[in-house]
Amino acid sequence: NTVMAAQMTNAHRRFLQVLMSNGITEGSEARKLHQHCCETDKVYYAHDKLDDFIRTINSHLQPLFMQIRKGISEDDGRAHYAVVNLVETEVTKMASDYTEIELELFRKTMDLIILSENGFASSTDILNLADQLKTKKMKKKEAEQVLKVFVEDKWLSEKNGEYTLHTRCIIEMEQYILSNYQDVARKCNICHSLAIQSQVCESCGIGMHLPCVRKYFRGQTEPRCPKCNEFWSCDI
Repeated sequence: NTVMAAQMTNAHRRFLQVLMSNGITEGSEARKLHQHCCETDKVYYAHDKLDDFIRTINSHLQPLFMQIRKGISEDDGRAHYAVVNLVETEVTKMASDYTEIELELFRKTMDLIILSENGFASSTDILNLADQLKTKKMKKKEAEQVLKVFVEDKWLSEKNGEYTLHTRCIIEMEQYILSNYQDVARKCNICHSLAIQSQVCESCGIGMHLPCVRKYFRGQTEPRCPKCNEFWSCDI
C-alpha cells in the first residue's frame, strides 16, 4: 500500500525514460542512473533502495499494462533491467520495426535456438532457412544483414558465428516463450528466470543457468541436484 501510494517524482520519470530509450540497461548502469536521477532532482537516495524505487514506478505503470522487469545475462549472470509491455506478444511488439519476412526469419531463428540442446543456433543453420520462408524467399546476403540488425537491436546475441537470444529478448518475451514452447522452455531452478542456455539434470530434468550452476556448486566437493539430490553429471 505504501508503494502504491508513493508519488511518481521527476526522478522516477527520468529513470523510466532512459530505460525505455536504452531498450535494456545493465544492473550497475541502472544503479548509477538511480543515483543520478535522485541527486539531480534532490530527492532521497539510498544505494540499496533501487528495487523500492522501481516498485514505485511499476505501481504507476500497472494501469498501462507495463512493467520494469529484472533479468540475468545467461552469459555472466549480471542483472539487467528492461521495460516490458505486458499485453503485447512478440509479433506485435516487433511488427512496427520489422517487415513480415524479417519477423518470419526471427521466429524460425528462435525455434532453432530454443529447440537446440545448448541454446545456440549456427549462422549456417539460420541462413539455410532463408530460402525456405513462407512469406517469400530471402537471399543469404539479405538474411545476414537482417541478423546483424537483430543483434544491433538487442534481440539476438552473436559469438563466433553462433546466435542466441539476447537478455533483452528473454526478459521481454519470457511469457511468449513459456506459452509457445511449453514442452522445452524451462525456468532456472535457482533464479526462476527463463533459461535458454542451461544445464539439465539427467535424473529429474530441472534446468539451471550456467552462472547459477557455478554459483550454486561453488565450494561443494560433490555437486548434487538441488531438487532430486542425484549427482550432477554436467561439467561445471
